[in-house]
Amino acid sequence: MSLFESITQSEPTKKMTMDEPVESLFSKTASKLVGKPINRIDGSLKVSGQAHYSAEIHLDNKAYGVLVGATIAKGQVENIDSSSLDGIPNIIKVVTDPKHFLRNSQQGGLKKAPKQGATEIFYHGQPIAVVIAETFEAATEGAKALKVSYKDETDQAALNFTKELSNAHAVDEKKGSDKNYVQGDPEQGLIDSDVTLDRFYHTPSQNSSAMEPHVTLAHWEEDKLILYTANQMLASCKQQVMDALNLNKDQVQLIAHYVGGGFGSKLGIAPESIAAAIASKELGRPVLITMTRPQVMEATVRRSNTRQRIAIGCDKDGVIDTLIHDTVSSNLPGEAFFEPTALSTHYLYRGKNRRVNYEMVDMNQVLSGSMRAPGEAVGMIAVECAMDELASQLDIDPIELRRRNEPEKDPSKDIPFSSRQLIACMEQGAEQFGWNQRNAKPASQLEGDWWIGTGMAAAARGNQLQPSEARATLQIDKSKALGVKAVIETDMTDIGTGSYTVFSQVAADLLGLPIDHIEMKLGDSAFPPAAGSGGSWGAASAGSGVYLACEQLREMLAEKVGLYPDTIQLDNGQIKQVGKHDLTAIEAAKESSQAFADSTIDKISETTGVSFSENVLEEQSESEKYDFDSKESYTLADVVASYEEQKISAKGQIKPGKNGKKYRQSSFGANFAEVAVHKVTGEIRVKRMTGAFAAGRILNHKTATSQCYGGMVFGIGSALMEEVIHDKRDGRLCNHDLAEYHVPVNADVPQLDVILVEEDDPYTNPMHIKGIGETAIAGAAAAIANAVYNAVGVRVYDFPITLDKLLYEMPE
Repeated sequence: MSLFESITQSEPTKKMTMDEPVESLFSKTASKLVGKPINRIDGSLKVSGQAHYSAEIHLDNKAYGVLVGATIAKGQVENIDSSSLDGIPNIIKVVTDPKHFLRNSQQGGLKKAPKQGATEIFYHGQPIAVVIAETFEAATEGAKALKVSYKDETDQAALNFTKELSNAHAVDEKKGSDKNYVQGDPEQGLIDSDVTLDRFYHTPSQNSSAMEPHVTLAHWEEDKLILYTANQMLASCKQQVMDALNLNKDQVQLIAHYVGGGFGSKLGIAPESIAAAIASKELGRPVLITMTRPQVMEATVRRSNTRQRIAIGCDKDGVIDTLIHDTVSSNLPGEAFFEPTALSTHYLYRGKNRRVNYEMVDMNQVLSGSMRAPGEAVGMIAVECAMDELASQLDIDPIELRRRNEPEKDPSKDIPFSSRQLIACMEQGAEQFGWNQRNAKPASQLEGDWWIGTGMAAAARGNQLQPSEARATLQIDKSKALGVKAVIETDMTDIGTGSYTVFSQVAADLLGLPIDHIEMKLGDSAFPPAAGSGGSWGAASAGSGVYLACEQLREMLAEKVGLYPDTIQLDNGQIKQVGKHDLTAIEAAKESSQAFADSTIDKISETTGVSFSENVLEEQSESEKYDFDSKESYTLADVVASYEEQKISAKGQIKPGKNGKKYRQSSFGANFAEVAVHKVTGEIRVKRMTGAFAAGRILNHKTATSQCYGGMVFGIGSALMEEVIHDKRDGRLCNHDLAEYHVPVNADVPQLDVILVEEDDPYTNPMHIKGIGETAIAGAAAAIANAVYNAVGVRVYDFPITLDKLLYEMPE
């Protein structure tokens, strides 16, 4: 730490920038809690109703709001007739703000507010007003009864993606998460290849369908706005609220202790947040707005539909020379986000001629943005289905084809992988699944009325690290068995992924405490800012902040008791000495100087008769109180009690560095599926799935496995049923609830087997972990589609694979 930092920074902070590989302390801790499949520490609170979500927060004098959405796809609001609600009891007010209401949600991580304005209409369902009432029922009735007149320009709206393809335009690469890329001469390479495959794949719009709808409870304490909300990334969402309402950082606080799922739809603020804030300010009382399921689907965010061209050229042995991945996606006019379908295409397989190209179509439909594994989730459907078809064309086993195209380095950037376990994932997954027993010939296994087929696909999801901070405090707590507890604070959220649990494991391991001695405080923007839940970087980023804060505490304790950071062991509330420290040159010089000083003082004492031990040295060094030669350990609580206020606090701060540029970082995996297709109806049932995934060190095998289950279930939905349908005539969302937008339910989900392939990656972060929640969805749908082909010999290029797309091509 520099002199300036030591003067200006009051709280000790351990900072790390990932410029080099780092060793992890987890290999040296005594408890080894990290990795163990312990139950969620917040599980009992959730199942007993004691975990209060934002809609369940009670504030006195709370009013209820229900949003009113536009009933046209394009045009202008001419008049909102508040008097149309005069006869409805308990109505308080119709609130609208043509300037500040949000047109749509914001993308994750951005600091600016999304598009604002409630006068010009860009899509059906766009929020234009909110009806406030004493009860939710009255507000609902009022929202349905409110009369709004429009200048209707729906006949000029862009509502048909296929028709609008001719108007596709270039994307803004600077604002996207991927870039166009050309290497070599792809089109000529395709012509020159011995074997080629050139296909178009179509994926539909999808909705995240999180269990908890978007919700905000807003209230003001004088000029400070407090929002109880359901957001995944509080630090950036706070900045978006500040920008939307022209407030400073001290005037906004976001609280989201529990979030009932997000899958990307809650990365940025949504229309209900600002509407609630404005209404609360006008009324001078708290206002709760909970979006209905149709409103969530009509007015928050969707995964964009795509048209993808995959073209592959290879030699007769299947070694790829050329790989083309062109994508057209859609979004609202003026929006920069585009679906980055080729994120993993850049590095998944070899090939000297490569092209990734993105275009976008402007559509008058709800905002498109990030949904679980944005890019890979639908991009790998196309790539992995194409690879399966190429394997069939070459008469090569699909795993063998992928093995032959395993790159030694990232073929696009010519940089090494930090670690790459794709082949290990395929091999371990294949062994457990029984891949060697499959019938390679399509439509060759009929069991009763059902055709049986198997398929596989690779999985990949880029690994990222984002700036994050956390605070760790050790303090006396006599209610705990060991007399001490650790309090961890960060604004990181838990959206059902297990943040409370895995961060508690990290802190417990590093501080040598039982898990019930950790108090984990999350989901409050008043805490140190973290990257939030998104992009599969949450555990790695926020967790590294927790890790570093705890490491700083370890170093402070070591200094207190006269040990070095690498010789201190915290074990079940005891401080012990382990191992031997090898002095650095600087430390050796310092000790030599100290020894010389001590010798000089002794000689002066002998000569003068003055006892410096009683005068100059009357204050004994703190560390001299602790003698590990004569005593095996000291109680952590006693050491903490010796600090002022009987507690010790520190912060941790992580930042990405050169490792992210020098090494390609990614999680890898392989999905395997077996399906049954009814020979008469074309009905598809997934019989079983196996997934093998490598994501660095695993913090908790139970929660990680659960995340993989979720990704694989997402794959079932993506392959077979999920599809947002907009009416091409008026822009209405036809299936805007869970009765009509089909997601997999228990009866659709078979036995899922998950293998967590062992991996250690010191280039990623001090914990050596990678994201896993989105890796499992990548390739899952493709594995099912490839299994359907193996079952009945029908390739489907337009997803989802519904029975009408099979019926007329079924085998006899």
